[in-house]
Amino acid sequence: MPNTKSAERRVRNSARKQAQNRSIATRLHTVEKKFHALVSAGSKDEAAKACQAVASALDKAAKTGAVPKSRASRKKSRLALQLNKLK
Repeated sequence: MPNTKSAERRVRNSARKQAQNRSIATRLHTVEKKFHALVSAGSKDEAAKACQAVASALDKAAKTGAVPKSRASRKKSRLALQLNKLK
């Protein structure tokens, strides 16, 4: 339990930020799963569109700090490699 007024405020702020970050992370997982499903199905055109959506979502998450920039960059690189392996 917080003992001071400022500690109470920090608890409220951290709870709000945690909810926002969880929402962003959930959205990222959803678009990534969709991309992986399309890659495993072998549909290159749809997977390319999904890859763009994932890259955009990762960039937005990195911009707000929900995901570290290096992690977003690494994931985008690996997704592009998977897309390029498709024929």
